[in-house]
Amino acid sequence: MSVAAFEDESNPFQIEDNDHTLATSHHSISTGSNDVGSGFASDDLEENGFDGGSGAGLESRSVSTLQQSQTLSQPQPQRGPSLPAIKIPPLPNHAQTNKTDFCCGRDQYLHSGDDAEIVIIDAVKTTENSSSPYIAYIIRTGNVDARRRYSEFESLRNGLSKLYPTLIIPPIPSKQTISDYAVKQAKAKEDATMISRRKRMLQVFLNRIARHPILSNEHVFHRFLDRDVSWSEVLSSPPLSLLPKDLLKAPSHNPTESAQATAYDALPSPAPSQPLRKPDQRFLDSELFTNKYAAHLSGNMEKVTRRTMKRWSEFAHDHAELGAVINGFSLSQTGSLQPALEKTGQAIDATYISTTKLLQDLEQAWTEPLHEYTQFASIIKKLLVYRHQKHVQYEMTQDTLGVKKAQLEEFEKSEAEAKRLEEALSSSRRLPRTSESEDGSGTSPTSEDGPGTSSFASGTRGGASRSRPLRSASAEAPRTRRTSYGFLTALSYSLQGMMDVDPETSRRNNISKTRDSIGQLEDALHASAQDLKYASSTIQADLDRFQRMKVADTREMTIAMAQIHRDWCKQNMDVWLEAKKEIDKIEPHPNRPSAVPATSSPEGVGQKPLLLESDSNGIL
Repeated sequence: MSVAAFEDESNPFQIEDNDHTLATSHHSISTGSNDVGSGFASDDLEENGFDGGSGAGLESRSVSTLQQSQTLSQPQPQRGPSLPAIKIPPLPNHAQTNKTDFCCGRDQYLHSGDDAEIVIIDAVKTTENSSSPYIAYIIRTGNVDARRRYSEFESLRNGLSKLYPTLIIPPIPSKQTISDYAVKQAKAKEDATMISRRKRMLQVFLNRIARHPILSNEHVFHRFLDRDVSWSEVLSSPPLSLLPKDLLKAPSHNPTESAQATAYDALPSPAPSQPLRKPDQRFLDSELFTNKYAAHLSGNMEKVTRRTMKRWSEFAHDHAELGAVINGFSLSQTGSLQPALEKTGQAIDATYISTTKLLQDLEQAWTEPLHEYTQFASIIKKLLVYRHQKHVQYEMTQDTLGVKKAQLEEFEKSEAEAKRLEEALSSSRRLPRTSESEDGSGTSPTSEDGPGTSSFASGTRGGASRSRPLRSASAEAPRTRRTSYGFLTALSYSLQGMMDVDPETSRRNNISKTRDSIGQLEDALHASAQDLKYASSTIQADLDRFQRMKVADTREMTIAMAQIHRDWCKQNMDVWLEAKKEIDKIEPHPNRPSAVPATSSPEGVGQKPLLLESDSNGIL
């Protein structure tokens, strides 16, 4: 499949959005549309303060230490405020040139014009600030030179990846493989070919950052280009020293911000493979396209390129041997054959030289950019995984919040039931005392014979026998009620005591803790929705910028390949034409009549060669 045919396939990166407007005088992230994706429920977002109305905006991370005139307000930790949806304008393909507020001399140089370029002028072996020798790359930015080793380039890229988790950070050349160290052992780090390749690719890395509309303003990058700055101090100072261990529990727009640390601590850390209930189709398409693109580059295209480069290398090697053999053979010849063979050997040598140059040019103009875009595909995959995890994080927080609300509802029902039972038990305790007071008032110590006369004083047995059944009958019913209610009360409190020492306090503590947890989860859900919107918009904007850059680079790669082959053919044709002039001076072959020139005639037509005429014996 050709590159053009592959580009014609459905490409989710090629998205036109006429509503996007770019404020070229600022690099802070602006707010706008409510669009996060077809799979992202707008109703859920509205419940968390994203109704697209007016309100406090989102504070974007200020790039480096620049004081931007346009910034977004910081999100409030409390729940309820209505925040506008986040929308990122399309990023330009290069750094702005009309910037006036500079943080340092490197910043001013990088934004001085389109011709501003970072050059790695040399790679030297040194032991500066180290006990063992290493290769230092001399970086020239304007008229300032700085020395950095490969590990410092690597730490710069890692730091930028954490500071800007929603941007495509350019790749650096790969490390040496174990096989390289096994073959070359101690000389692996000093391999001239590897050092030259790293020089070129590290220079491309620096210039891609310098032309990025956001990364070019990062002061960490400016300090990397400063020869007077110790890189170890940069790594141990803000903002790099403030980066969290888990980027999923930090704001996407500024991972170093700690204002909402409590809300982010409540967020889960989902696995990259965890599925989504409502995936965003745009990013599913982007992931599918990226996987196909990566498979196409790292599979077919790189494989064929390596095979082609190998055969070109074998072709050059064979011509080097052939040219030496023919040049040696020409020394043993005489006459016109000797200069002809010599010119032929020289032409073969020139073919070897031009083929070697062809290999070097193809390495720089085709093979290295191809490998770089293979690395870009892996970087985009990680970027999409980060956005996927943020989306899963939002859904998991929603689910946890729903569970906690259901638990709170159950706790409140239990509390209401406990209060109802307590009221019932309290009323049951009052009921026996009321009955006893009624029985005491109805029983009189006087007999029916008259006031002041007791049953014992009357001397009759009938009075005593009549008064005894009355007292026992009146006391029997209250005693039965008191026994039944007392048993239930004792059983209830015994069971509750077995489960908890103080069930009432425990219930209220559970309700209080659950309400606090719900408050934290609502803050966390608010922050998660805010992060998801920011990540979706920013990643999509940088994917669009990357797509424009990829198309332009692919065009340059194919044009360069055509020019390299054209120049190779032209050089070889010139030397072989010179060789042909000497070859034409060799005498014709005596046994090949076609090599004998025709006899001259006035018309020059119809004449036979002299040797083709038969002699008297019929011998040619």
